[in-house]
Amino acid sequence: MTLLHAHDYGGDGPQLVLLHGFGRSLADWDASADLLTAGHRVLAVDLPGHGRSPDTSPWTIPGVVRHIADTLDAHGVPEAVVVGHSLGGLIAVEYARANPDRARARAAVNLDGFWWGRDYPDAERVSEALMTSAGAIASPEYIEERVANSVRSGIPADRAEAITRAAARPLPDGKWQTLPERAAALEILDELHRLGALGVTEWLDGIDSPLLLVQAGRRMSPAPGMEWFDDFIARFARGVSDQLAGLARTRPTVSVNQIDATHAMTVETPQAVATLLAGYVRGLSD
Repeated sequence: MTLLHAHDYGGDGPQLVLLHGFGRSLADWDASADLLTAGHRVLAVDLPGHGRSPDTSPWTIPGVVRHIADTLDAHGVPEAVVVGHSLGGLIAVEYARANPDRARARAAVNLDGFWWGRDYPDAERVSEALMTSAGAIASPEYIEERVANSVRSGIPADRAEAITRAAARPLPDGKWQTLPERAAALEILDELHRLGALGVTEWLDGIDSPLLLVQAGRRMSPAPGMEWFDDFIARFARGVSDQLAGLARTRPTVSVNQIDATHAMTVETPQAVATLLAGYVRGLSD
């Protein structure tokens, strides 16, 4: 049994379990979680190899789902709405798939957690860029540089520093180990490509639990020389949007929404994320 690092924010009401994205940590949820505790009990979890959770090998989504279930048992959480952002969103959906009787997963929320298969146009180019940076050792200036980038995106400096430090590990020579480390990062990318190859409609087939599927309404400004990646993401997002619209028309358990934020919505617009989640959970009880 592998227990993952979790933070219990407290609160009373329906249980929410919050999962973060690739290369991030549960600290991404701090601001939203503080807003949600007024009407919910809130627990956030560091995924394996991220934040303060242990590494697991091999890193597989079925294995991670089991680790989350064991962790929730250890915290006395028999049932929850499982909410995930990015990578965490895919895992939230897979958690619901693994618990079809809803004894554990009352519902799942996927915040912009969609991926592509290796054969998707230009996917190989994206994969090369991701594999180059996966698990990299960063310079001593890493924290300051990431904070400065976040502030330019409108994220408060104190929040940016806290989430950046929580997602990396300091090394004795002053450098930083970005997380997850390289071996796990490459295994995660393999898992993402495996699910992405199915396409959204086929991937979600057979899941009867209520699902809320959310896309980012805005894109981040492309870095110089990376305009091609912005085009890639825009094209992929349009395809996902079309598939989600079809699912919403044909499956009454699927709800689709969009949030006025970029992919970094949990740290960029925590109030909007909390409002959306609270409204959705309220609707489950109607």
